Amino acid sequence: MSEREFQSSSESSDEEGWLDTNSQDDEEPLAVTSLLDDRVFADATSMVAYCKAEHGFDFLAVRDRLDLDFYGSVKLINFIRQRVQEGLALPAEISAIDFAGDGFLKPVLNDDALIVSLDSLPEPQPQGSASKAQSSTGADASSADSLEKEYQQLRSELESLTRQFENYRLAVSETLDQRWGVDGQLSEASKEATDAKQVPKGESEDQGKSSIAGGTDYYFESYSHSDIHETMLKDAIRTDAYRDFIYANKHLFAGKTVLDIGCGTGILSMFCAKAGAKLVIAVDRSEIINKARENIFHNGLSNQITCLKGLIEEVTLPVDQVDIIVSEWMGYALLYEAMLPSVLYARDKYLAPDGLLVPSHASLFIAPVSDSEYICDSITFWRDVYGFDMKAMQAGIYEDARMLVMPEKTVAGSMCMFKHLDLHTVKVEDLVFTSTWTTMLSQESESLDGFLVWFDIYFGTSRTSQIEPVDASSQAWIAAERDRVAFTTGPFGKATHWMQCLLLDKEHSKPIEEADSREVSGQLSFVTADDNPRALTLRVKWVQNGQQREQSWNLR
Repeated sequence: MSEREFQSSSESSDEEGWLDTNSQDDEEPLAVTSLLDDRVFADATSMVAYCKAEHGFDFLAVRDRLDLDFYGSVKLINFIRQRVQEGLALPAEISAIDFAGDGFLKPVLNDDALIVSLDSLPEPQPQGSASKAQSSTGADASSADSLEKEYQQLRSELESLTRQFENYRLAVSETLDQRWGVDGQLSEASKEATDAKQVPKGESEDQGKSSIAGGTDYYFESYSHSDIHETMLKDAIRTDAYRDFIYANKHLFAGKTVLDIGCGTGILSMFCAKAGAKLVIAVDRSEIINKARENIFHNGLSNQITCLKGLIEEVTLPVDQVDIIVSEWMGYALLYEAMLPSVLYARDKYLAPDGLLVPSHASLFIAPVSDSEYICDSITFWRDVYGFDMKAMQAGIYEDARMLVMPEKTVAGSMCMFKHLDLHTVKVEDLVFTSTWTTMLSQESESLDGFLVWFDIYFGTSRTSQIEPVDASSQAWIAAERDRVAFTTGPFGKATHWMQCLLLDKEHSKPIEEADSREVSGQLSFVTADDNPRALTLRVKWVQNGQQREQSWNLR
């Protein structure tokens, strides 16, 4: 399942704080927190004087030396506060480059009283202006015209500062939107494609990609909520694999440009940034991108990671080419949700010829299942519910695939890999397929109740990584060489949030006789659902004891 703006809910609360502060009574005492420690002062001037006396840091001197306007002063304040929060020393001589990023416009402290009271600090004055002011207030003190002119000038400056402060929050949002290109990404045509359920006959291939990529709105809405991301992040098998591969191969990421598709909370982007990536472009269509941007900011990675909201097929990247594409695109039974086509689209459009996909390979497996206890609890249960026959509740029970964590003991025979994908070369049309498979039922198996489908994921360090061990399992591939990273979602490993896909045989109850053949073979087809391009239909044809069977299951 894929984990798959500044206008976040927390920013909204920040904005409310700004409005409250702006509307405070002038006589309400301020609480200005020191730039360099936790001391609090009643006014900005006292705080600035304290920092100069106790810490040897002259805020006004730095502001004047760099000739900072209101916005520049705000960015300088937030730069200093962020460094202090992270326990980092200030540069020996602060330069404008140190806080050039627009991310420094967002306050580090909520309701920062120092920003509110910037206009109370002495104004920067050009050389010799002090002596001129003295002359003006001395020799010309009696000049009403001079005093009136000075008064009007000061009043004009105060009004200008007031307007700047009132527009501060709006400027933050607009500046970031323009710089990062998050506004206006979706044209009217693309919105129509996003809402499309399927590709009408006669559309071009590119139009079809857009429609599949967009899918239905509820798909993206489902990824706007925190609970689904909490589930994925707490899946240690999933998250640890990405982290371990990225951190163990920092030489692959150092100085590189990385594209994170379906970035969700931004966790993979932050892994890449910490591994030394020069630039990470995090893309997500869901509203979770707002949370991702905030997470990235609070972890001090805004200068390395740029967030874009929209479909990867429709956003405009700030670069023409990337060195690495990282994405957690996998759905139930690997291909449910149809996010992989978007990754392949980005691969073909943006990935450098020698670029790397993370992960790099995937395999699908099938195995027979025998679990009389589950059948009794979940199927035959409806035939006697407190003495009542509720067989009506069994309607459709064999038509839908069930996502469950099945115990290893329920696997009734050998597993078989029926599909292997090299993500550097696979094509979108390869994702709708029919594959053959063969398994052998174990001697202990008493019945064939259905089939279990799962997938393994592999992280190769290059495009030429060969990930096809003899038994095709991720466990065997890891065991063959030290420091390899891979994981399984099957019943022979720790449970993941993907679970396994259980396909129940509607004629499951027929017992296996000792003289029966133990071989079961057939074909398995992955077909896109007609009414939902992100759903799947799994069709299995199989032969057991010379009898041919066929059944379909929906995954929606």
